[in-house]
Amino acid sequence: QVQFVESGGGLVQAGGSLRLSCAASASTFRLNVMGWYRQAPGKERELVAVISSRGSINYADSVKGRFTISGDFTKDTVSLEMSSLRPEDTAVYYCYADMWVSLRLSKFWGQGTQVTVSS
Repeated sequence: QVQFVESGGGLVQAGGSLRLSCAASASTFRLNVMGWYRQAPGKERELVAVISSRGSINYADSVKGRFTISGDFTKDTVSLEMSSLRPEDTAVYYCYADMWVSLRLSKFWGQGTQVTVSS
């Protein structure tokens, strides 16, 4: 199991910036990937940005050039710097982590933090 402490959501005007932070407490197993997903009302949860323990990064096309993810796998923390925010970025943002357990990939999500971008 993985426990998360998420912080940094809130209300911001379009064009503004926010920083999301997440600290994970994992069990014996090491985390493989950490990152952020989001879910807007009436829509499916979608990947925003993830970073692997080897340093590879993947962004959703909609946030490339505006969001920056960073992670520290020695501390099991991940952050998301969001700039040039748009109303369509409004969603609940969920911290994400996965780990390999007995050759199976186990996925975990935090409780979520609300990000609201006003126009």
